[in-house]
Order: sequence, then structure tokens, then C-alpha cells
Amino acid sequence: MSGTLAVPVTADDHALGKADAPVTVVEYGDYQCPACGMAYPFVQQVLAEHGAQMRFVFRNFPLSEAHPLASMAAQVAEGAGALGKFWEMHDWLYENQPVWTSTGAEGIADGAQAVGIEPPALEQALEDERIAARVRHDFMGGVRSGVNGTPSFFINGRLHAGGFDTLGAAVARAAGSG
Repeated sequence: MSGTLAVPVTADDHALGKADAPVTVVEYGDYQCPACGMAYPFVQQVLAEHGAQMRFVFRNFPLSEAHPLASMAAQVAEGAGALGKFWEMHDWLYENQPVWTSTGAEGIADGAQAVGIEPPALEQALEDERIAARVRHDFMGGVRSGVNGTPSFFINGRLHAGGFDTLGAAVARAAGSG
């Protein structure tokens, strides 16, 4: 990996926290990836503990050859984002990963409905070339940054070399409080 975030964070990114936070964490993730599913609670814990000092950004990096539903899940999350429900869909996908990965497209559709996205809006998201382009843009930004697996985290533009279980300590160090 190059070790440096190639695509700077912009207002177009899905972000939690203040833009001027001293620490920005960017995750390149795949909704169907078991390791990303295991990382999700750690990320939630880091947000709970360090949320005032950080901004968290999620970018799509669907590894479609290994995870055949990953691209669809990313498009559904992006479609939800167009309706102001990105984080609700993002969280649902990770919190229910075992269920929808076993039930396939139908499970993802059930999740979309669970967060308030009706079937016509879901269909539109899956057919919208702008949404597919956004997923590709995220993916190619990850490739340019040297991402070759998920989850991959960048802290203030530098690749976090540790595992997701060390993310909180790394954020604390970056914030100067650890």
C-alpha cells in the first residue's frame, strides 16, 4: 500500500463529526466483508469514545469477486444517501450482515424497507448510473491510495497499519490525547 490517502475528503463524502475535527478517519469498506462486519463495533466504540475529536468518513470498496452482494449493498447505501438515510442503511447492513448475506438481494431489499426506503426508490437506486459511478469513484480512490483489502483505515491521510482493534488508541494518539 502507498500509505497515503490519494483522494482528499470533501463535502461529498459521507461523514460523521465536524469537518474541522483534529482527526479524520477514512474507512474503505465492503458491506459483505466479514472482517468489515467485525470491525463495525470497534468503529462504533471509537466514535463513542473519540467522536468529539474526530470525523469519520466511509467510502465504498466492494470486493465483488469475493463478495457477490457487495456492489449491490454499496449501491443501496448510496441510494439511501441520496434520500438522506446513508448512515441508517450503512448501520443496518453491518448490524444485519449475517442475515442479508444468507438471503441475498431479498435481504438487502428488506433492510432498505426497514430504514424507510420503499421498493420503487430502491429499484431506482440500483438502476441509477450516478449512484453506480459514485461507488466506482470510491473504489478507484481506494485503489489509488493502495487499498487492496477491507477494512482499510486512514487516519489524517495516513494508512493505519494496525488492526481495527487498535484504531481507538491510534485516534487518541493522533488527537494528542493518548
